[in-house]
Amino acid sequence: MMKIATLILLFASLPLLAQKGSIKGKITQNNEPLPAVSIIVTPLGLTLSADNEGMYEIKNIPFGTYEIIFSAVGLKTERKKITIDKIETVILNIALQDDNQLLEEVVVTGTMKEISRTESPIPVEIITPKLFKKNPTASLFEAVGMVNGVQPQLNCNVCNTGDIHINGMEGPYTLILIDGMPIVSALSTVYGLSGIPNSLVERIEVVKGPASSLYGSEAMGGIINVITKTPTKAPAVSADFFMTSWGEISLDGAVKLKAGTATSLLGINYFKYGVRADKNNDNFTDVTQQDRISVFNKWNFDRKENRVFSIAGRYVYEDRWGGEMNWDKKWRGSDSIYGESIYTKRAELIGLYQLPTTEKIFTQFSYNWHNQNSYYGVTPYMATQQVAFVQAYCDKEFGTNHNFLLGAAMRYTVYDDNTPATANADGIGNSPQKTPLPGIFIQDEWTLNNKHKVLGGYRFDYDKNHGAVHSPRVAYKFSPDQNNTIRASFGTGFRVVNLFTEDHAALTGARDVIITEALKPERSYNGNLNYVLKVPTDIAFIGFDITGFYSYFTNKIVGDFDTDPNKIIYDNLKGHAISQGISLNTDLTFTFPLKVLAGISYMDVFQIEKKDLKEERSQQLHAPKWSGNFVVSYSFNNNYSMDITGNWYGPMRLPILPNDYRPEYSPWFCTANIQFTKKFDYGLEFYGGMKNIFDFVPNDPLIRPFDPFNKHVNDPVNNPNGYTFDTSYNYASMQGRRIFIGVRYNLF
Repeated sequence: MMKIATLILLFASLPLLAQKGSIKGKITQNNEPLPAVSIIVTPLGLTLSADNEGMYEIKNIPFGTYEIIFSAVGLKTERKKITIDKIETVILNIALQDDNQLLEEVVVTGTMKEISRTESPIPVEIITPKLFKKNPTASLFEAVGMVNGVQPQLNCNVCNTGDIHINGMEGPYTLILIDGMPIVSALSTVYGLSGIPNSLVERIEVVKGPASSLYGSEAMGGIINVITKTPTKAPAVSADFFMTSWGEISLDGAVKLKAGTATSLLGINYFKYGVRADKNNDNFTDVTQQDRISVFNKWNFDRKENRVFSIAGRYVYEDRWGGEMNWDKKWRGSDSIYGESIYTKRAELIGLYQLPTTEKIFTQFSYNWHNQNSYYGVTPYMATQQVAFVQAYCDKEFGTNHNFLLGAAMRYTVYDDNTPATANADGIGNSPQKTPLPGIFIQDEWTLNNKHKVLGGYRFDYDKNHGAVHSPRVAYKFSPDQNNTIRASFGTGFRVVNLFTEDHAALTGARDVIITEALKPERSYNGNLNYVLKVPTDIAFIGFDITGFYSYFTNKIVGDFDTDPNKIIYDNLKGHAISQGISLNTDLTFTFPLKVLAGISYMDVFQIEKKDLKEERSQQLHAPKWSGNFVVSYSFNNNYSMDITGNWYGPMRLPILPNDYRPEYSPWFCTANIQFTKKFDYGLEFYGGMKNIFDFVPNDPLIRPFDPFNKHVNDPVNNPNGYTFDTSYNYASMQGRRIFIGVRYNLF
């Protein structure tokens, strides 16, 4: 009887089991179609993939409750429970998000070869366009300030010349690369990050600490490597335009072109600021007037066996000036109305070619020409620099656990200006500096097992003036599990100095430059200890990245601003300098649409100099002991979002004059920004917000702005302290609160 009842029940249920429905939808990321996403239907065990448009359809699903799993590499896995109880099609659209627990970004700067960021024995920090679009800027110079411990520093209140400080060290200690090439150096450090179209940037990689074992001279304090997009992977058309209530206009655009086996990416960047503002009423422009245009073109060529061949070029022209409000170009170089006027022309060429051999052998080359025509008051500075660079290296793998890099490089620099730097010994005529710098380097990387990895490197360079320079380094990575990583490294760096090309204070007409001795090359020794912790929880993913660093510098070039207010006296430090500290980065991604990035750094940067058998300690200029940054992002839905970004700084030592009434240390301050974004279909989005919400600007940036040529300083009645005009008392932009609006468009 039991068997008969079971058979009756089975036949009675067959019509119900035969009823089936279906599920279909579209899978996206950031409102863009996401192809090839893996889809699993449990408990049926059915698997399929989304098509090239991100579309999928699951047909003939029997009535019941199922879990649909959507997964893709580098993205968070989405799980959805669906009940099918009608003969119909259920629409299920899915938006996948970045998975911060994976952190599988590819980086190249730490080891000169592509490697997963989590596998790199050298800690590398990354800025992507997704991050620096949260606070739109007209140049990458401002964008890199979103990295904890990296400080874009303005060095002049009149011409707004600036450089990049890493861990408190001045700009000349930062090597700036474009696609791995040392294209930006010396004379062009100030302008190298201006005029690179943001729409062409794939990511920016930052390595803190010396890296001369791979990159040679100037890589003493750290490296900023701007990686441009591969043309084949770039959008067909992209554009970004914004303007501010101060009158700034920024236009950035790119287009992809195809010609036979080659793909080209052509970009243009234009920035204009021509509104004279003097909100502190000192009769000087608060912000430098600028008119800049840059054109960038990169070509990738298809080759057999996916070998690499790319070539890129960039041209930049900029007209920049600041000064008294009634200044005009007819006063350029005169002593009637003060102005600092800089015309810059710059051309670059970069190339990468993989040889058609069985071994992975790469050749790289770059060339740049930089011309600067400038007047700082009545003082002219006319300079031209050419840098040619060629490099070849072999990337050899021995099995899956051993990688060996061997290479040779040659840099040749020609520099000429109108200062004593290139004058003949007799003072008659001019002799441009010609500096060849050949070098060889090796790197050996071993993966001992899935927990331990070691790396060793060594570079030998030869300078005709300073002889042989040796630069070793060693690194170790230990990962006991996927949520904990420890990295330790030691390295050295060196720098062959060209004083006049790097120190803006040496160029202004306010002080005379005195060089007391033949300057020796600087050396640095650095140790880093890095710990990365990932904490997944039910409501959020939490990431911690903490780094302790210690750098020791010898032969440091120092400028004495204090002995004589009318002079800058340069010599090698009779002692040593130290940069030490600790930085912490945190990353919180919640299950609801809130993400928080925050960082804090403590730095102690100082120098010890021997004077009269005593050691004197002095704090580094423009190096705050405490600083930090923050990014808070919230998505109201897939189309609306809000971003709050900012930086804060503790007191930093400033260059003051004798008996200066201004404080020697700046106050604590914060610059915060807010942005709202509305996204539409087809890659269009509008954004707007406010910069410098708290309207912070420095006080008393200029002394005696009414006498910029120092014609009346010898007046004991009206100037009893003997003050002279000086532009270097600077720690933040004079640009106050402003509103911005903009529009972006990407066509894939």
